[in-house]
Amino acid sequence: MTLTEDRSAPSAQNSVSAARRAMITSQLRTSGVNEPWVLAAMAGIAREDFVPDTMRDAAYIDRAIPLGNGRSLAAPLVQAKMLAEAEPTAQDKALLIGDGAGYLAALLRPLVGSLDAVDPAEAGAMAGEGGYTLVVIDGAIEELPAGIAAQLAEDGRIVTGLMVRGVSRLASGRKAAGVVSLLPLAEIGIPALPELAAPKRWSF
Repeated sequence: MTLTEDRSAPSAQNSVSAARRAMITSQLRTSGVNEPWVLAAMAGIAREDFVPDTMRDAAYIDRAIPLGNGRSLAAPLVQAKMLAEAEPTAQDKALLIGDGAGYLAALLRPLVGSLDAVDPAEAGAMAGEGGYTLVVIDGAIEELPAGIAAQLAEDGRIVTGLMVRGVSRLASGRKAAGVVSLLPLAEIGIPALPELAAPKRWSF
């Protein structure tokens, strides 16, 4: 190994560490995300490990990153706000609609008692009751499929992106008397999940 190579590795690592700190101070804190546990979770996960090699230098920028096959990694602020809204606990049996090997799964897994993941392409056809106390959907949907709603236990929580008249918003809800109602919250750029688009309806 050459002297130049010896120096380049620490330099690259320092650059990534600086980018992660900047994400926390310049993106999350300035946007109102100040929960210590959220910041600690995002400081401890290498976001650059969840993007294509060609995008590693852009892993911490304040926008979604294309992952290929129509999927995107949402901007850091989106995942931070999802975590804060979900308030995961060690008592939660959690379900992620998204990539079980992805960034949001890596953030959630240490914070909950258990975490299962279902690909969005399969989630719309889910059957049966899952008894999950927390469901997180990694993307924006137009409406909540009944199969996903059925996975929630009574009084279980759900956090998702929700498309409202073409605008994505963070949304959350609880299951009460067998019904899940979503409340749209802050407008924020959450990549849509085409697999969970609402069925097309005839209009006259």
